[in-house]
Amino acid sequence: MGIRDTGTREYEGLAEQAAALAAGQVSSAELVRRSLARIDATQDTVNAFRRVRAEAALAEAAAADRRLAAGERLPLLGVPVAVKDDTDVAGEPTAFGCAGEFPPKRADAEVVRRLRAAGAVVVGKTNACELGQWPFTEGPAFGDTRNPWNPGHTPGGSSGGSAAAVAAGLVPAALGTDGAGSVRIPAAWTHLVGIKPQRGRISTWPDPESFQGITVLGPLARTVRDAALLLDAAAGHHDGDLHRPRPVAARAAADRDPGRLRIALSWKPAFTGTPKPLHPEVRSAVTALARTLAGLGHHVEEAEPDYGLIGLAFVPRATAGVREWVARAPDRALLDRRTREAARLGRLLGGVVLRRARAAERRQHARVGALFGPYDVLLTPTTAAPPPRVGTLARMNGWQTDRAMIAACPYAWPWNVLGWPGVSVPAGFTVGGLPLGAQLLGPAHSEPLLISVAAQLEAELRWYERWPEAAAVEGAAEGAVPVPATDGGSGVRGRARPRGPKVVVDRFRTVGGPGPADTVGGSGPADAVGR
Repeated sequence: MGIRDTGTREYEGLAEQAAALAAGQVSSAELVRRSLARIDATQDTVNAFRRVRAEAALAEAAAADRRLAAGERLPLLGVPVAVKDDTDVAGEPTAFGCAGEFPPKRADAEVVRRLRAAGAVVVGKTNACELGQWPFTEGPAFGDTRNPWNPGHTPGGSSGGSAAAVAAGLVPAALGTDGAGSVRIPAAWTHLVGIKPQRGRISTWPDPESFQGITVLGPLARTVRDAALLLDAAAGHHDGDLHRPRPVAARAAADRDPGRLRIALSWKPAFTGTPKPLHPEVRSAVTALARTLAGLGHHVEEAEPDYGLIGLAFVPRATAGVREWVARAPDRALLDRRTREAARLGRLLGGVVLRRARAAERRQHARVGALFGPYDVLLTPTTAAPPPRVGTLARMNGWQTDRAMIAACPYAWPWNVLGWPGVSVPAGFTVGGLPLGAQLLGPAHSEPLLISVAAQLEAELRWYERWPEAAAVEGAAEGAVPVPATDGGSGVRGRARPRGPKVVVDRFRTVGGPGPADTVGGSGPADAVGR
């Protein structure tokens, strides 16, 4: 595949490719051919793609080159990108990680239509676990998608194929979907920027909303500016959408100074009734990021949001979404037993329980939103643990899977219930070279603020200079052991400028006192985190 050092890479970023195409320095056909060659070279190892549109993508690239030669300019004209296997592309099936013969779609999803309107060339559809339920990307329908930083480990999920494709340099950016962290978790575990936008920022059409409103589409990229550029290209509404937030200018926000902010650092996840230990290397990495923010002039102190019993509102919505997708499967007997169990729970928690879960959202906005009086931004780990080894969760039963994924990923899903935006940014690596992430969370419609803070951090830490070793990407195999580190034990290529802590975060305050629990009626597990 030819992942190269920082000094020799050419046109690897989304914005870089768009600018090079507009300047006539490279052709769309060249970029698309390179992307297709890299996909082909890594499909037996990284296994990022479910569908590859080689012939169609090359034809679209040739058309883009003719348009460029005629003087036409669009934000992404001729740039190759990828979308997730749950997003409709005309002529391709939408299997969403499931086995079976799904019919090809007759029309693009609204988001794909908008990407095409911006000039992008969709080279393929990336792997996702079955109906996006788990933070790994494995399944009998497509095999194991592996982490380019270490092929023995998962890239996360459910947008693991999109994350692996970007981290491995197969495409400069890709879209995923996030229903419980499914953009942010794989972003953290593959050293990428992942944006979960405000609910409705990117259309979910042909569905008026996705998974009862908890799932949104969002970009994965190596830099904040690339992620913001893809967000701008993908954003917008369809007449049938249930949620229509006012537009924001994401790319412009990446060039703005956020000013001096009050940032709450939180370690306590929402209540689920199950243990969720925080890995010490995750704590250390996020603490270092908090110190960087303090060194940039922000006021950072520990404070915890009051989540209440927000899990009781999540479970009915997540399982109802699984039930709705199961109805589309051509052969339900081919579905994972855990999927069938979730669909049965979705039926049990439908009706009154589901309506109460949705009605509780306004109270949850007020409860959690109280944090954003004293503070502007909430900083938390993206995950509680580094990426697990491939196969760790895939072989578990439903209860074991729920417990394990809640323990590893307890921080992301409450923001899906709220519908508010969040950005996961790279936070460093474990001693063994596995990527870690931190998330910046905000209230409704706060993408511009979060993007500007993320861009400020990126300018300081220069995380985009670190790439996976080519050997890790090209030599993945079943049961692979960690790739030997070549950069001071980090297992990464290239080195970011060293940045030591400037200010120790040593003032702690807890905001939000006790209050009545959010109850949604009915019973059921409060810890089945779904996607």
